[in-house]
Amino acid sequence: MPACKSPYEPREDSTLLEHYVRQHAKGHVLDMGTGSGIQAITAAHSSKVKSVLATDIQKGTIDYCKKNIKNKKIIFLVSDLFENVKNKKFDVIVFNPPYLPQELKVKDLTLEGGKKGYEVIERFLNGVSNYLKPDGIILIVFSSLTKKEKIDEFIRNNLLEFELLEKQHYFFEDLYVYKIWKSSILKELEKSDIKSIKYFAKGKRGLVFTGVYKGKKVGVKINNPKSSAIMRVENEAKFLKLLNKNGIGPKLLLHGKGFLAYEFVEGHNIANFFNNLENNDKNADKNKKVIIKIIDKIMKQLYQIDKLRINKQEMSHPQKHIIIDNKKNPVLIDFERVHYTVKPGNVTQFCDFLVSHNISNTLKNNAIIINKSKMINAAKIYKKQQNKRNFNNIINQIK
Repeated sequence: MPACKSPYEPREDSTLLEHYVRQHAKGHVLDMGTGSGIQAITAAHSSKVKSVLATDIQKGTIDYCKKNIKNKKIIFLVSDLFENVKNKKFDVIVFNPPYLPQELKVKDLTLEGGKKGYEVIERFLNGVSNYLKPDGIILIVFSSLTKKEKIDEFIRNNLLEFELLEKQHYFFEDLYVYKIWKSSILKELEKSDIKSIKYFAKGKRGLVFTGVYKGKKVGVKINNPKSSAIMRVENEAKFLKLLNKNGIGPKLLLHGKGFLAYEFVEGHNIANFFNNLENNDKNADKNKKVIIKIIDKIMKQLYQIDKLRINKQEMSHPQKHIIIDNKKNPVLIDFERVHYTVKPGNVTQFCDFLVSHNISNTLKNNAIIINKSKMINAAKIYKKQQNKRNFNNIINQIK
């Protein structure tokens, strides 16, 4: 039974999306933000569709649909996005989201998608993978007012892929219909039992995500598809195995084609950690001991890497490569560029960092004085002959 006068009358976007729902709907369908119920009805009329769950954030809308739409395939549910959609996966998820920026002042939940217009879509894309079957698809319609480039970014950041099915121009905006599906790397991660995958950070050669593996938070790194560097993640996995045996780096949990997963390190990068230490007379001695202990642990790890004839790189600027965890232990991260070499420079590069302007001022503020010329000279001697005695001579400069 078609909907009559509903709280949300179908507009051009609904009609455009309906065309593709008719083509692609199958199996178990989720119609999110059902509004008038037009997409749920269209999907339910397909012989390929077994069931339809139609949700909407507005109780009045759901009450209306329950009263006026009678179809045994359709269940109506009040839900803010996936809030009340528990432990279900769908073959097709349909979403006609609110996508207008609040600055247009329409004051309508069915139209406003947040301050910028894309916030609701971002929330949807951040959570949708948990409810989509491995070979399922998403059908979504949105406006050029929502900023297409931001939607494309959200899709990529969630390891999804997409195809533009249609673009239509209406008055002051373009409407886009996308078909979205899980990328092969996302399927591989989920097959490895890594769940709740979320974008975390981007590097030149790798993209970092967080996830949950066996109940624990993990970091997940994949190759950056925009990078010309190849096999970086595979290289990192190979060296992490070796370094973990020496107590270095985050613990590698598993790796596969194009990805690795490791225990996520909660903490702060080294520069922020030092800068955030409470700087007053009462804590001066305590801070000094903490910092010297951390530097000593870092140096010993770098010396161990030198002995393995491995070059980590980036130790002259290690702010993004050393995390101080919640127990004040330093953890070296990011081993994409690691390689074997006859003369590694891990210890000497870190010496350069310690005498650099910014960090040396931070150390001075915590009563740690490093004589720059003596440190440079000690590093030169160590570089020529990387032995324990010359290494200890470097350590003795930190006091």
